[in-house]
Amino acid sequence: FIFQAMFAATAATIVSGAVAERIKLSSFMIYSTILVAFGYTIAGSWHWGGGWLSTLGGGDAAFYDFAGSTVVHGFGGAAALAAVMILGPRSGKYAKDGSIKPIVGHSMPLAAVGVFLLFFGWFGFNGGSVLSANPGPLGLVFTTTALAAAAGGISSILISWIVLKKPDLSMALNGLLAGLVSITAGADAVTVFEAMLMGAIGGVLVVFSIIFFDKIKIDDPVGAISVHGVCGISGT
Repeated sequence: FIFQAMFAATAATIVSGAVAERIKLSSFMIYSTILVAFGYTIAGSWHWGGGWLSTLGGGDAAFYDFAGSTVVHGFGGAAALAAVMILGPRSGKYAKDGSIKPIVGHSMPLAAVGVFLLFFGWFGFNGGSVLSANPGPLGLVFTTTALAAAAGGISSILISWIVLKKPDLSMALNGLLAGLVSITAGADAVTVFEAMLMGAIGGVLVVFSIIFFDKIKIDDPVGAISVHGVCGISGT
């Protein structure tokens, strides 16, 4: 129960970054309560504990989500997208002439510290999903998780450098998270090279996804929809 409670809390925190700067705290607390009490428990039961998703398909076509790329991250990304579409963009984000005004975070060092705290916490997120202290499976999950994150960070740096003509720290940080989200579905079932490939794909996807959502005027301050929603689904 406690382990699932942490997963449920994660789904709610994914939304918090996407709705930053334009929602009342009381409204967000109500939204989070409904999301966790009803949304996550229903979606979670589709997979955890022998739900219909866990028995879907067979062989290579079977639905497989080891630690919640879809059930936690995809769900949180979808909830964030719904909230952002209803709230609309931050004031001054999109000009009347169609131009996009970047509203950068007030402290990139703090953002970097936050991402590395998430990176560290992911060893609990994925490692805990082994549900034992068996060093073989646990070691594999730790290794695939770390390598996917590293590959995601590197690929997002390279792609953002090419597309935006300069290296972008926020894209690099989101690339790390994209790699982590991507590997969460199969951390116990892939080789280290496959993990690096999955992470790298996530790092590329997240850059184009963030740019895409900005172009269609979906204002997501931290890229939560792209990191968790898009990469969660693609990882699965």
